[in-house]
Amino acid sequence: MMDPVIASRAQFALTTMVHIIFPVMSMGLAPFLIYFTWKDIRTAEPVYEQLRRFWTKIFAISFVVGTVTGIVLEFEFGTNFAAFSTAAGELFGGPLAVEGMMAFMLEATFLGIFVFGRDRVGDKLYFISSVAVGLGTWLSAVWILIANSWMQTPRGYELATEGGQTVVHLVDPIAAYANPRFSYMFVHMQNAAVESVALFMAGVAAYYVMRHHVWGFDHENIDFWETTLKIALIALLITAPLQAFHGDMYGRHVAETQPQKFAAMEAVWETDSYVPEYIVAFPTSLDSITDPRAKELFGIGIPGGASWLASGGDPTAEITGLNEFDTESPPVAIVFWAFRAMVGMGFWFILLSFWGGYRWYKGELFEDALLHKALMGSSVLGIVAVELGWVVTEVGRQPWVIQGIMKTREGVSPGLTGTEATITFAGFVGLYAALLGLYAYVIARVIRNGPPSGDDLRTNHEPTPPEAPATGVADDD
Repeated sequence: MMDPVIASRAQFALTTMVHIIFPVMSMGLAPFLIYFTWKDIRTAEPVYEQLRRFWTKIFAISFVVGTVTGIVLEFEFGTNFAAFSTAAGELFGGPLAVEGMMAFMLEATFLGIFVFGRDRVGDKLYFISSVAVGLGTWLSAVWILIANSWMQTPRGYELATEGGQTVVHLVDPIAAYANPRFSYMFVHMQNAAVESVALFMAGVAAYYVMRHHVWGFDHENIDFWETTLKIALIALLITAPLQAFHGDMYGRHVAETQPQKFAAMEAVWETDSYVPEYIVAFPTSLDSITDPRAKELFGIGIPGGASWLASGGDPTAEITGLNEFDTESPPVAIVFWAFRAMVGMGFWFILLSFWGGYRWYKGELFEDALLHKALMGSSVLGIVAVELGWVVTEVGRQPWVIQGIMKTREGVSPGLTGTEATITFAGFVGLYAALLGLYAYVIARVIRNGPPSGDDLRTNHEPTPPEAPATGVADDD
């Protein structure tokens, strides 16, 4: 049987990595749905009703599955990490409770109007419902990221001993909730969600556009897919460069506040200066895969780039090596390679956005089969990059569950046995594999069925004139 600490960490990693897919879809779709709703009401053009209704289905499915998987995570704080919950519950529990009472309830309440109420409420209320749903989705991220960012850079607390256990008392809510990491995490995560959805929309649309314009198949809703591709490309042109620009600032902040994590991201073991930033790195031996060291890798990089990133502009700046820290190092291989893959994908997304923008400018957006194939192949890479980013964030923080306060092994439930933890982990592997497969199947069916068209569209129906009111006077003739 697995060690309960390893099994608990593996189970939480699994459930988190599956869960994050659904908030990424809902958070990323939110601004698109607000725009589609506004255009639908303002122009009454059928294509915007199609866009709103089609992508609302995917949003609603993602919301439902995300709610179910999110509840599991909160229970795991009690079942697998009870010691952590006891120690940090006073600070950690507040944001989670507010997320449920404020953000989730706002989103869930207005989602009913948004999904089912188009013919039952006026235009203003319906548009307000779209904004409320989007706001609720993003507010959920606010409170969840407040909790997680505090674990990365804890502020506004004091330590006390109660019943022989060290606990965290909240003494300054503003300092705790507006901790230095929160703004970086929120901007990076929300932009990543929009970018991921833009890639997904572009990839799906590219398939149907290529079928019509390159392969010569007729398609009833080709205007819908062409509009989807253009809107997704505009979003990608904005979010892809912004993610790289903000990532540079985020990396500098990590170097300042979590130098051990930054050293793991760059595989710097000995304190050194003029450390290169590898854009692409290749292991030179089997050992360099499992134990990467910056000075022993072959790759394409920027000389002094890591030092420049850490210092904010000095390529000769010194980076503290992992051997200088008193605690054990995080799993460097996981952090280093995950960071390389994430950054590589980020640059690919920028290239892809500029490629599409150039083809659009030349009037060849719909005829470039290679671009379409590239977009199709990249349709889920945004979500993969988000997963890798969270791997860097969470694995890079190890051995701490609360940076500098509590180690992960200290936060595991004390009464949890290896047998219990292994059985539940195995059960979650099977359950979540089935859940993820079912979600993919349902989304694929929605895409294959396509948008509503013809008589199903509200904008294709003329309003029915009201009946003349009865006079109440009988005709005596």
